[in-house]
Amino acid sequence: MQVFNFSQPLNFMGYKGVAVSLSAVLIIAALLCIAIKGVNWGLDFTGGTVIEVNFQQAADLPQVRQTLSQAGYTDAIVQLFGTSRDVLIRIPLQLDKEQAEVGQAILAALNVDGAAQVEMRRIEFVGPSVGDELKNEGGLAMLIALLGILAYVAMRFEWRLSVGAVVALIHDVILTVGLFSWLQIEFDLTVLAAILALIGYSINDTIVVFDRIREQFRKLRDTSPAEVINDAITSTLNRTVITSLTTALVLVVLYFKGGALIHGFATALLFGIAVGTYSSIYIASAIAYILGISREDMLPPAIPSDEVDNDGAVL
Repeated sequence: MQVFNFSQPLNFMGYKGVAVSLSAVLIIAALLCIAIKGVNWGLDFTGGTVIEVNFQQAADLPQVRQTLSQAGYTDAIVQLFGTSRDVLIRIPLQLDKEQAEVGQAILAALNVDGAAQVEMRRIEFVGPSVGDELKNEGGLAMLIALLGILAYVAMRFEWRLSVGAVVALIHDVILTVGLFSWLQIEFDLTVLAAILALIGYSINDTIVVFDRIREQFRKLRDTSPAEVINDAITSTLNRTVITSLTTALVLVVLYFKGGALIHGFATALLFGIAVGTYSSIYIASAIAYILGISREDMLPPAIPSDEVDNDGAVL
């Protein structure tokens, strides 16, 4: 399936300065937003109580929120969990109350006039020490993923491409976290999983482009590095766009039909795919070009003359 059919390569590298400058401005803005507004950490990271309750009839979420607010739980997060009668309630850490006490207070507030209209299915407590450990482990997971990708691309391709790939991944992660900070969307474990998935998706897209760049460098002898990179990106543009669009369609369905619990995951991947596609086309290749990638860097190592016989065969 051909979405685009170009007779000539597009001049992507002609706009590398604009693209890199725009990304630098966005990264600085994202970092400032994270520093000023902070990240809206979910209960997985801050600690708190998670309560799953079952209503006899379809739950009225606005009414549930109002009831909990009147009971003193103004920061409670209320969302459907599976069916219209199952509700998940997240309560921030209550330092002056025990877990069981919080659960009984919630249940009493929802059961109006003492009638057993609501049944508690599950109650779990996440301590602040566990939340801090999850933050550290999550950050370490992203760091290990980036270092592993840096080593892999350097061994498979060339160090300039490796640097470009990792810069593009850091670019994607910072902008995605910056979006969550700006909109104050809750950052929980599902969002962390989405960012790790985004790293894998983005590097896959970048590797496809790099593979074509290496192939074109070896095939096109009398062309400049900018022309080779433009030709490689243009030739993979159909694949990049089709992959991004089909993945985005699935995520849109997840966002609207997957329930509130999956909103953060879908939002992170939807935005991440957009910036990941952009960074694969512009940032990764542009950084490698700025660092001075050339045809000689892409050629296979020469075989020493003493290892080749008179017929040119390797001994």
